[in-house]
Amino acid sequence: MVKNVDEISSKLPSDEKIVELAEFLEAFSDSSRIKILLALLQKELCTCDIAAITKLSVSAVSHQLRILRDKRLVKYRREGRNVYYSLDDDHVAEILEMALRHINELRG
Repeated sequence: MVKNVDEISSKLPSDEKIVELAEFLEAFSDSSRIKILLALLQKELCTCDIAAITKLSVSAVSHQLRILRDKRLVKYRREGRNVYYSLDDDHVAEILEMALRHINELRG
């Protein structure tokens, strides 16, 4: 029994990494942020388009995008007065796609 505990404990990430992971996953805990991420999974979008797709105000979308940027889930680029958002990298897309597959399998 103690051997199992020691073996598994030695394979766990540091407490600091576990906290970082929990904070990262927390960004996925809001349905508005998930909807934004799923929209960005399709293509790069400006804030106004995201607002129209999600049926949220531009202000609410901007707030959620700020959280997603802070967690490095989305990135942005400026083109004149417009700001376009996209997923930060392929890992974010993989996480979303894997989660969707899991949900779909649960539903049968």
